[in-house]
Amino acid sequence: MSSFIVGATTALITPFKNGKLDEATFAKLIQRQIDNGIDAVCPVGTTGESATLSHDEHKRCIDIAVEVCKGTNTKVLAGAGSNATHEAIDIAKHAAECGVDALFSVSPYYNKPSQEGLYQHYKAIASSVDVPFMLYNVPGRTGVDILPDTVKRLFNDVPNIFGIKEATGSIERTVELLAKVPELYVFSGDDAIDFPILASGGKGITSVTANLLPDLKANLAHAALKGDFKTAKELNDELFEINKVMFCESNPIPIKAAMYIAGLIDTLEYRLPLVPPSKENMKKIEETISKYKIVGA
Repeated sequence: MSSFIVGATTALITPFKNGKLDEATFAKLIQRQIDNGIDAVCPVGTTGESATLSHDEHKRCIDIAVEVCKGTNTKVLAGAGSNATHEAIDIAKHAAECGVDALFSVSPYYNKPSQEGLYQHYKAIASSVDVPFMLYNVPGRTGVDILPDTVKRLFNDVPNIFGIKEATGSIERTVELLAKVPELYVFSGDDAIDFPILASGGKGITSVTANLLPDLKANLAHAALKGDFKTAKELNDELFEINKVMFCESNPIPIKAAMYIAGLIDTLEYRLPLVPPSKENMKKIEETISKYKIVGA
């Protein structure tokens, strides 16, 4: 099994052109992440609109990420989530075969399984592959919370489960997880609280804002992991305003708009039911990103 991922990871957007996956732009966006010190890219998560991609598109995004990252220091932490366990297993197996470094898998949305259901779901997916595996807890979007005792049980029972992307928005949750499972790799899944999670013993971040500002996010995570909390906090504070505006509407609506305004993507397209931001929010995004230096834009 390859070494576990640490540091700064980016929850990649999925660019579309004329309703289809824009493969050339996607590859270019991944290369920009590599060039700016990001430790791993995360294709097909929430930010990548995975819920509205076809299975073929989902797999193709993973393929492209592996192709572009090959021979670089940037790893691929690919999304293999579904509310149907058999579908998640199918995606996980494809990702493992094409050479990803690790997988993360969002908790099943809509079904609202019990904690036992969550345990069996994750055990089945992780056991179907031999790559490192990360849970992804975002109850605000899925309607279900992977509780710390279930995380502990999975960590103890399934050898390749090494961490969790923690997006409850609660610092207390990170403290509880690390008190119960000290060896767990906790990644911040909320941009605004990257610094406090890292300072509490987190091993990394999975960032939406890093699509736009990979250099600053990489510097923040690397400083914190070296114990330079002063620099890490300063960067977290500097990023506060942009982190906030990136969630003025449902993710990834604002980050895609910001990437378009910055000239990093040519077309601003979403998959329904997502639509572009309101005029007011578009203006707010534009005003906010003008305060930051966007590399390679």
